[in-house]
Amino acid sequence: MFRYLTKGKRGKIYVEKGIAIKKSLPERVKNESSWLRILNRHGIGPKLIEVKKNYFKYKFIEGDFILNYFKLNNPERIIIDVLKQCRVMDKLKVNKLEMHNPHKHIIIRNKKPVLIDFERAYSSEKPKNVTQFCQFLMSRKVQMIVKYNINKKKLIKLLKGYKGNQTEKNFNSIVKYFKSIP
Repeated sequence: MFRYLTKGKRGKIYVEKGIAIKKSLPERVKNESSWLRILNRHGIGPKLIEVKKNYFKYKFIEGDFILNYFKLNNPERIIIDVLKQCRVMDKLKVNKLEMHNPHKHIIIRNKKPVLIDFERAYSSEKPKNVTQFCQFLMSRKVQMIVKYNINKKKLIKLLKGYKGNQTEKNFNSIVKYFKSIP
């Protein structure tokens, strides 16, 4: 028997034995499950198991939300991994929408970040996943936890370059920047 876990803005989640069920309106179920099918092929998101009209099942992700993880662990590897997942979504022309404030949308399981909650994702010629995640990392709240000395001026310049031209070279400059922070 599935037990109630939580209620979001647009649905309820139940869980049992490593499986989660997300119940929502049919159009939300269709949108999120469609994106999960695509993103799962690229190693992003919880593994989709089954889809019905008003709900879908997926592998339940147990772990720490990103900010809780950052409080106790070195964030560099997680940051780089999330940036790489964001880059894949940008290349796929998927805009997740939640990356500027993903504190409940990234769960760290076995030292690996898993992005969740794709119900608002949509196709976009100018996706903003990488830039939004970097905005999150520059926020005062994150800076107080992570204690990185982010040079906002330098990072913003790199992000503007990436926003104008989403190439591997511009993305790699952002990754290199985060690897260089003491």
